[in-house]
Amino acid sequence: MKKFFELVFVFFVGITTVFGQNQETTIDNNNTSSLKKGTMFVFWGWNRAGFSKSDIRFKGNGYDFTLNNVVAHDRPSELSMAYIDPTRLSIPQFNFRFAYFLKDNLALVVSQDHMKYVMDQNQVANFSGHISDPTYAGMVQNGQVNLSDEQFLTFEHTDGLNYVNLGLEKYKNLSSKKNFDIFWAYGGGIGALMPKSNVKLFGNERSDRYHLAGFGLDARTSINAVFWNHIMARVEGKFGYINMPDIKTTLNNKPDKASQDFVFYQVNFGVGYVFNRKLKK
Repeated sequence: MKKFFELVFVFFVGITTVFGQNQETTIDNNNTSSLKKGTMFVFWGWNRAGFSKSDIRFKGNGYDFTLNNVVAHDRPSELSMAYIDPTRLSIPQFNFRFAYFLKDNLALVVSQDHMKYVMDQNQVANFSGHISDPTYAGMVQNGQVNLSDEQFLTFEHTDGLNYVNLGLEKYKNLSSKKNFDIFWAYGGGIGALMPKSNVKLFGNERSDRYHLAGFGLDARTSINAVFWNHIMARVEGKFGYINMPDIKTTLNNKPDKASQDFVFYQVNFGVGYVFNRKLKK
């Protein structure tokens, strides 16, 4: 399933790029629509995400070590009422967008990307560094540690890997017909990571709290269908880089922390509403 979404991401980014390159010659400029200055939209959707391997460094009293090339995946919720129940909408991996068009076809977009990052438990990770506790130091064998029994470490950002970002997006009309428009958009953004990380290290009580952990950068592209001038359906691809130097690993105010950086991709889809739209007379 993950490979399927990776192929969808590559296909989607590629085809939207082709659309963008060819749109000037394939669209009749007398039959196009635009998103005028002052137009706004809100969007809610859901995502699948993928992450590169990551080196995770853990530092605290009596230890300083790195697990190399750690594998992780996302955690989509099972199809349920949580996707449409207003009181449970934040349970799945979700995306929120609010856009304001600073000028025709150029939008300032405030976003939250609620991804879920889950370290694969069934893996053997390469280890470098030191641990003073003989019990956990003894779990390191030949420069590796087996994480499968959860005694050494569990590590997740599952409520979630919250990338709160601000971006600019340029919109181009691909097709305009009565009560139906298609827009291609592309752009980039920058933001902060506010994960709620579930971490249990060396048998300590699980850390589970929100914290400003780092920053992210992204490039994005999307196809947006607008029906009856207001109802939006959106499919978006996003590729970016996340760096978190301050991940909390304990419940108290000890200086214990982890750090990691990785690249990610998203494929997300959902619906929105366009308002204050000014149509060309």
